[in-house]
Amino acid sequence: MTEIAERPQVIFLDAVGTLFGVRGSVGEMYLNVTRRFGVEVDPVTLDRAFYASFKGMPFPMAFPGVPVAEVPRKEYEWWEAIAQDTFQRAGVYDQFPDFAAFFSHLYDYFASPAPWFVYQDTLPFLNYWRSQKIELGVLSNFDTRIHAVLQALHLSEYFTSTTISTEVGAAKPDPAIFQAALAKHSCSPDRAWHIGDSFKEDYEGAQSVGIRAIWLER
Repeated sequence: MTEIAERPQVIFLDAVGTLFGVRGSVGEMYLNVTRRFGVEVDPVTLDRAFYASFKGMPFPMAFPGVPVAEVPRKEYEWWEAIAQDTFQRAGVYDQFPDFAAFFSHLYDYFASPAPWFVYQDTLPFLNYWRSQKIELGVLSNFDTRIHAVLQALHLSEYFTSTTISTEVGAAKPDPAIFQAALAKHSCSPDRAWHIGDSFKEDYEGAQSVGIRAIWLER
């Protein structure tokens, strides 16, 4: 991250790819769990299959109109569809004697700190902004597991708000998710920054509502 002058009221930060990243590749992390079920697959093949499946989802991870109590189930089903397609693309889906049991473990694995690492520059910036008494918020197209992940990575203490697509019912770059985050801080767009690694979702999305956008190239 690079330091920029001027003092905002609040700084919003994306999660994956901005605050923390995946240890190695998604394929390698998936393999950590598949091996527990006796399934071996090339991690590069698995990684490519995952991204093809992820990009092929017909709708983003947001469930407008769904009651809050039903959101975790919808999240689980959304990711399970990706996992099924991923392993079918990789040609090993039929090797699982009980794919549902495997996926349950896989889903819990990504709620733990095991597959994640905090970027080296994350804590120095968070500590600096906190020392300046600038409010901080997470703004991410993540699911409700983000709360457990932030806690496990010792990041939750820095943030006074967490705004995610599944709880809002809109995913970045939709203006609604940015507006929901601003409302939590009673902040006008011109008093906020948003930092993220996606040009479309983070940079263009924030700019569209008048938030100062900072594109972070990891």
